Amino acid sequence: MFLNILPLALVDGIAYASLLFLVSMGLTLIFGVMGILNVAHGSFYAFGGYAASTLVMLLAPTTQSALIPLLSLFLTAIVVGIVLGGLMEVVLIRRTLGYDPTLKLLITFGAFLMLEDVQRLIWGAQPYSANEVVSRLGNIELGDITYTTYQLVVVPVTALVAYVALEYFLKRTNLGKQTVAITHNREVATALGINARKIGFITFVIGAVLGVLGGAMASPTTSLVPGAGTDMIVLSFAVVATAGLGQVTGALIAALLIGIVRSISVYMAPELEVAVPYIIMVLVLIIRPHGLFTVAQARTI
Repeated sequence: MFLNILPLALVDGIAYASLLFLVSMGLTLIFGVMGILNVAHGSFYAFGGYAASTLVMLLAPTTQSALIPLLSLFLTAIVVGIVLGGLMEVVLIRRTLGYDPTLKLLITFGAFLMLEDVQRLIWGAQPYSANEVVSRLGNIELGDITYTTYQLVVVPVTALVAYVALEYFLKRTNLGKQTVAITHNREVATALGINARKIGFITFVIGAVLGVLGGAMASPTTSLVPGAGTDMIVLSFAVVATAGLGQVTGALIAALLIGIVRSISVYMAPELEVAVPYIIMVLVLIIRPHGLFTVAQARTI
């Protein structure tokens, strides 16, 4: 029985892990550069989903094309991510960089609560979805199972392209190398002439765009309701903690691990589905308290 359900679980798990990774990648990038565990990142996800659903519902009646509603998801991520992330960094995050980590966590939690209220003020409590994107892209047959093209192709490819683009930015561009330098040692990087404030702003906006993109990509297959951001930020914390804070590649592997094991549990033990991500996180942290991929760091004495 396990061998029969394994291919199905793999496909479902990879699709789920792709969405989870997009949000987690933004969260871990922001922490790696700025040292802030941004609870408000869940609101980025929710705003992305609601805004994308709204835009698709407006555009879908005006065209029969599948491409325009699909492109609107990416447009939403860019615009909402830049506006929301940029405002939050300038108004709030930049002023708290010198604060105690616990206080910074509480401040972002407060921002999350305020953004949740703004979300309800704009969209109310009714569910939103951009399912028109899924229906227009059609289906793909895998054996006796029918999958949507969106779930099987678009979401995993988007996550992979985002990962490759971020890796290229960090390792191949001058701005990315400055970002990595700040991640390793902010004081030394600043002393060498790197503009830490500018890098922090760019990093936070990129992280916000990734969080919004996760919500936008989830909107065609998920019904957005109040509380969606809360669920996603908790799952993202599980991924980031499993991988190790600040580990982008580690977040990819951890998201795949959690996504696939969770999908297997849906078929084999549905009652454990909700608990699986946290069981994996706890088991990993018992063995490696700093996450699977965190490397030892030199101590300053």
